[in-house]
Amino acid sequence: MNSKILTRENMLAEAASQITVIDTERAEEMLTQEVVVLDVRETAEFQAGHLPKAINVPRGVLEFKVANHPDLMDPQQPILIYCKNGGRSTLAALTLKQMGFTHVEMLAGGFDGWTGAVQQIEIDPSIY
Repeated sequence: MNSKILTRENMLAEAASQITVIDTERAEEMLTQEVVVLDVRETAEFQAGHLPKAINVPRGVLEFKVANHPDLMDPQQPILIYCKNGGRSTLAALTLKQMGFTHVEMLAGGFDGWTGAVQQIEIDPSIY
């Protein structure tokens, strides 16, 4: 393998060293406060179930949608970010930080960790 090519693991480790990773207990605390809950999974994943109050901006379009999303206008607004199990949200949290957002916290284990801990979820009623 070319030593100049970064692996997924290298990228995730580098990103994780620069972001704030939290557990489900801290995430539940954040949900009681004024916070943007940002789900960076794909739309179908979001519709099947998501954290309470979550908005969906898939990781693949994050950089293109942030500037125009009404809930993401304040770079100092606390953001709780998650994906399925932590990979996409790790990279997305670093991206938001690089874009100037100052209070981004990433849920360790993502949605899988949240539902595994039997936390409250919401399901989009339009899928039934």
